[in-house]
Amino acid sequence: MNDVKQTIAFRLGTLGAVMQERFASKIEAYDLKPKHVGLMAALKSGTVAASQQDLAARLGVAPSLVVALADHLERLGAVERVRDPGDRRRQTLTLTEHGAALLTRCAAAAGELDDEITASLAASERAALHDTLGRLAAGVGLPS
Repeated sequence: MNDVKQTIAFRLGTLGAVMQERFASKIEAYDLKPKHVGLMAALKSGTVAASQQDLAARLGVAPSLVVALADHLERLGAVERVRDPGDRRRQTLTLTEHGAALLTRCAAAAGELDDEITASLAASERAALHDTLGRLAAGVGLPS
């Protein structure tokens, strides 16, 4: 294939950038960016409070980014930091009720975007796309 614009990688990247921009626009009223939502979603999916180091490893980002995101979310009342009594250097993060409510609003915004981008697809095509994207994500080690 000689045309980069025809590759799946290019199309997914371009579409991802557009969707991230649209999602960011929808959630800016909550004083959030997509990375904040990603951190809250990671906290919600965990069964126990996660340390900032653990979250950085799980999300594949620098620990300093998790600290900066958590600082902002803590100011919003969306997460709570607690020192680990067994290791005073370790802080765990938990999602607060307010954080869970914000995450629910963000999920609704993402659902609206899903509806917009898949409006031209039949229900079976939408389901197939969802399944395929999940398998592609799992294939590169992302949550599916």
